[in-house]
Amino acid sequence: MNLATERLTLRRFRAEDAAAFAAYRSVPEVARYQSWEAPVSIEEATALVREFAAGNPSAPGWFQYAIDLDGVLIGDIGLKLHENLMQAEIGFTLGPQYQGQGYATEAVRGLLDHLFVERKLHRVSAECDARNVASAALLRRLGFRDEGLRLANTWFKGEWTDDLFFGLLRSDWISS
Repeated sequence: MNLATERLTLRRFRAEDAAAFAAYRSVPEVARYQSWEAPVSIEEATALVREFAAGNPSAPGWFQYAIDLDGVLIGDIGLKLHENLMQAEIGFTLGPQYQGQGYATEAVRGLLDHLFVERKLHRVSAECDARNVASAALLRRLGFRDEGLRLANTWFKGEWTDDLFFGLLRSDWISS
């Protein structure tokens, strides 16, 4: 189930990933637009890594891919496969020391290629906080269309936030 890109491997989580996982998910700037609160304890990270490792990337629901650079966990990509197995939602997280070097774009591109070319999914969607400029730019760079902005849509971490919605069709990915 490993997916290889030029510099990265997208793989199943392993028990030894817990410390690195806890470290990057404990950075307040990394957690800012994400569903968890920083810091993430090693106990919580160990439990999550164990849960992720047991997941099935071909089954409906969430599966978390580890982003591996030369044997080091640098981030993760969540894939939520729809019940119909023809569409999915993605989300991504990268440790701060690996941001700005094209790793997130490369990892997401690798997963999209797998989903559209090998698994022949019809559509992949994503959403993010409108203030998360870097994530929105990454999605646009990969060809996602802006599908909407919902103002004050989500009560999140003590405030109302605006949500951006994105979508990408297989036909657009294949023709690009």
